[in-house]
Amino acid sequence: MTIKLLAIGKTDNKQLQSLIEDYQKRLGFYVKFEFEIIPDLKKVKHLTENQQKQKEGELILNKLNTSDVIILLDENGKQLDSVAFSQYLQKHMNSGIKQLVFIIGGPYGFSSEIYQKANGKLSFSKMTFSHQMIRLFVVEQLYRGFTILRNEPYHHQ
Repeated sequence: MTIKLLAIGKTDNKQLQSLIEDYQKRLGFYVKFEFEIIPDLKKVKHLTENQQKQKEGELILNKLNTSDVIILLDENGKQLDSVAFSQYLQKHMNSGIKQLVFIIGGPYGFSSEIYQKANGKLSFSKMTFSHQMIRLFVVEQLYRGFTILRNEPYHHQ
């Protein structure tokens, strides 16, 4: 199985990018992992929030395959602790899917088409995080999940 993380806009903070790259490298020991950035939209000042979500949604849809299992990172999604998240990953691996795709939307969330295509929604917190910060949290939690599944000493309870 491949795990893919899709996000709108590049990470411009070098320290965050370095940490993300570190966890990506670690994650590569457990699973095939891809992190794809969809470039920010240009000239958004004349667009409404809905128009921006629609345009970002079209870009996201172009990156998806029909067989992908799509999980949106959404403030209204289900919240899991790290052990439950590792079990969630295991369940998807056991199901025989080719690709599990986590998507971080743009500043206004997702278009209705993306919500309709999604197989689930997860929330990492009731708090709001920047789109750049959540990337680090996702990659770290994926890594943590795999260390839990392998009974490695990274996660403590």
